[in-house]
Amino acid sequence: MKIALLSDIHGNSVALDAVLEDIKSQGEVDAYWILGDLVAIGPDPVGVLQRLSILPNARFIRGNTDRYVVTGDRPPPTRADVESDSSLMSQYVEVKETFAWTQGALAVTGWLKWLQDLPLEITESLPDGTKFLGVHASPGEDNGLGFSPDDTDGEMRKLLHGCEADLICVGHTHRPMTRKIDAWQVVNLGSVSMSPTEDKRASYVLLNASSEDHEIRHRLVYYNIDAVFEMLEELSHPGRQHIINFLTSKNNI
Repeated sequence: MKIALLSDIHGNSVALDAVLEDIKSQGEVDAYWILGDLVAIGPDPVGVLQRLSILPNARFIRGNTDRYVVTGDRPPPTRADVESDSSLMSQYVEVKETFAWTQGALAVTGWLKWLQDLPLEITESLPDGTKFLGVHASPGEDNGLGFSPDDTDGEMRKLLHGCEADLICVGHTHRPMTRKIDAWQVVNLGSVSMSPTEDKRASYVLLNASSEDHEIRHRLVYYNIDAVFEMLEELSHPGRQHIINFLTSKNNI
């Protein structure tokens, strides 16, 4: 049983296409499990959902930005933040306009209901009996601190408290990792788009599971970032400057 696990595509169909091609190059997979943050921020939310919806044996959950798109909630800064610090005004406006743009693109093409119906998590028993949990940020949460490679064991234990799964796969922080914490194995898939590190390649995971064992393999994939910039400019995307700055940054963010 081979499963491709993806997260944090963020409306970037160029990066998604590169990842899907790389998956094909690794041999046939039995299923695709997609762990949220599918559409918001990037230039092609509709194209992303069109590609994902035709994948064979695909399962999906929501991320925090998917929830923002369908509910009208927004990430910080808030209006109160801006009132106490006027330097945040441009960021506040860009966030509101970017999410409104994504929401509008999905509304006119009929995808909002599909996004609204996404569940919080995927649970499954692997062939070797391992209890699998796929969730965007941490058990029971699509938002919050999530899991990063520089977290201490103690910080991770707090997020895992009460979790009955053995293998927990997440995204959210965009930082790939595999960690063993007590009886738990925590895997962050990284992100298909918007890597916060100097390495801007798309990241995903292949899970090979048999009746005897399971194996996690992280994959990093180059994609044409300039093509993303061209799409942003052609669309006059309201968040284009933030995305361009993020994807050209040479420093960890």
